[in-house]
Amino acid sequence: MSRVCAVSGKKAMSGNNRSHSLRATRRKWNVNLQKVTVLVDGKPQQIRISARALKSLKAQG
Repeated sequence: MSRVCAVSGKKAMSGNNRSHSLRATRRKWNVNLQKVTVLVDGKPQQIRISARALKSLKAQG
């Protein structure tokens, strides 16, 4: 299963860890994915959705 939001399409970002001496090593920022049961075409379906997208959906009602 990939780390991609089913609603917004957000993916993991990559960049560098920077030490005190500014030495760079690669790192990843993963998306905060949650498993949520949502009605899709009238049927309950479990999807992986980012916490930000879930918050937006709950606000819309």
